[in-house]
Amino acid sequence: KDLGLYANLRPAALRPALADACPLKKETADRGIDLMIVRELTGGIYFGKRERYATEDRGEEAADRMAYSEQEIERIGRRAFELARLRNKKLASVDKANVLETSRLWRQVMHRLAEEYADVAYEDVLVDNAAMQLVRDPGQFDVVVTENMFGDILSDEASMITGSIGLLPSASIGDCAPGLYEPIHGSAPDIAGQDKANPVATILSVAMMFRYSFNLPAEAQAIETAVDAVLNEGWRTADIAKPGEEAIGTIKMGELIRERL
Repeated sequence: KDLGLYANLRPAALRPALADACPLKKETADRGIDLMIVRELTGGIYFGKRERYATEDRGEEAADRMAYSEQEIERIGRRAFELARLRNKKLASVDKANVLETSRLWRQVMHRLAEEYADVAYEDVLVDNAAMQLVRDPGQFDVVVTENMFGDILSDEASMITGSIGLLPSASIGDCAPGLYEPIHGSAPDIAGQDKANPVATILSVAMMFRYSFNLPAEAQAIETAVDAVLNEGWRTADIAKPGEEAIGTIKMGELIRERL
């Protein structure tokens, strides 16, 4: 929040060599999964006012305020539309406008932006339906934009349909501050120094840095191609290896990707 990094970009792409690791039906995986979730990162219920108070008849109560301004919605919306233009010109906006006033404002702003970006195919999707569609037919989505809490939940769901959380990078960007690029998983201190962690998500985060901060798409593609080449050759770390399949460590996987690059 202090850096003004309000747009969290989380791609969820099923690498071709790992189609068998997808927990969805084979025919669903075979159709391909390559979507980008754009999550608003500095507003909403995670940053709203929190309070606890006592009641006379119900004991202690707690409340979290979910608030969004028109300006906050517009800036994340523009990011999503611009990103959709760079991809397949499809954008799904996820909200809960049948219940929440914040979502009704969200939808109002997004509809106004959709008129400006008439070349992008736009749709509204209620969050419960979005969760169902991600496991039924994720290939229907290209760019998905949503608010902070919904994005937190849906991006984790999307990560699991790709086979492993250890494969997925992310970017957090703003308008002028440096971007923050990191794998979507935690630092896993329980396996630190054991040469077990999958380095692919971190390496692919560097590819995102080249693409979105340095405007070097060819270099980004070279990194992604090197990752795919190693996976296509059958090399696996423990988190993506099948039962009985030999697994290599963090260092070896990194060396192999570097060689292909």
